[in-house]
Amino acid sequence: MQTRSLGRDVVIVGVGEVGIGRAEPTGGLRMHAQAASAAAIDAGISIRDIDGVLTCNSYTEPYRQHSVVLAEYLGIEPHYSATLALGGASHAAMVGHAASAIATGVCEMVLVASADNPLTAMSSSATVSKLAGWGHPTYELPYGPLMPAYYGLVAQRYMHEYGLTSEQLAKVAVTTRQHATLNPAAMERRPLTVEQCLSARPIASPLRRHDCSLVSDGGGAIIVTTSERARDLDKTFVRILGVGEGHTHEYLSQARSLTTSGAAISGRRALEMAGVTHDDVDVAAIYDCFTISVIALLEDLGFCAKGEGGQYVDCEGVGLDSRMPVNTHGGLLSHAHPGPPGGIFHIVEAVRQLRGECDARQVAKAQIALVHGMGGAMSTHCTLVLGGD
Repeated sequence: MQTRSLGRDVVIVGVGEVGIGRAEPTGGLRMHAQAASAAAIDAGISIRDIDGVLTCNSYTEPYRQHSVVLAEYLGIEPHYSATLALGGASHAAMVGHAASAIATGVCEMVLVASADNPLTAMSSSATVSKLAGWGHPTYELPYGPLMPAYYGLVAQRYMHEYGLTSEQLAKVAVTTRQHATLNPAAMERRPLTVEQCLSARPIASPLRRHDCSLVSDGGGAIIVTTSERARDLDKTFVRILGVGEGHTHEYLSQARSLTTSGAAISGRRALEMAGVTHDDVDVAAIYDCFTISVIALLEDLGFCAKGEGGQYVDCEGVGLDSRMPVNTHGGLLSHAHPGPPGGIFHIVEAVRQLRGECDARQVAKAQIALVHGMGGAMSTHCTLVLGGD
């Protein structure tokens, strides 16, 4: 099948994030509005200029029509509105949907917004129940696995097939934490060593505490529009060069493979649409709900061969001194992970890297960024390729 371009020049002109870590007790909907306001200010527009609204589901305020409720809260009546339920892939997919709506003339200025505050608004047992309620009703739920157990299965399979080591998993967590120490907005900035990772309490074998993402509050927003409109605003913008999705299963027990995911589809399609190669990518933001996901996705996205993700982390590296730094903001492992909104921060960071706004963690001469979002247990996948103006 031919991979088509987006047609019109579609760009990201504004980004914002709020409430990282432990937010003020303002409620999820208000956090959405705060993030939207921050992105609108960054873009130099008024909320009234927005004619498209895209959101994903919320843990703490599960409205039936979330995007419609948010538009009402903001006081706007958009031409285009949708709430996506693709987990951590939702935000990259929403940017792709926004680009398509703009390219086809449905709307001109789309808000992508996502926020939640499970750390302050929900008890630990309530958060656990959310995770416990996810799974195949016949083949998974009766046995009581939580999300770490699913990724523990993936990691065990990698170790069995390819010789992946716990030390290689730990290096992902340590490098991500190094990036977070350079990000004033990151929730967890204490230095971390491989030895600390290997001695931390086990969560779901072989995964230990630092192999697992944070639980936090936080929200973010993105403004998508045309390059013509962005030039009128006289703002630095980032081009949306390519987008691809790949969805292979909902439940892990139904997956054809534990070691190959839909990222192999989404990544290829996004790069083909963008007309770039892996060697062109200067910086990447890869969904890191667990350390194993970074290694698995590096392989599926084509940055190394299947089974070589551990060696890639050992030899190529993913730090700021590597050829392609990964998750320079600290990722879900150290920056923030408020549940559904987690993936939006990867896009915000990629935009800021391409605009040269990341100070001590800035990747020199970054021109092309790849962002990958993933939901469920390696289930839903969306890849974006972004380019500097």
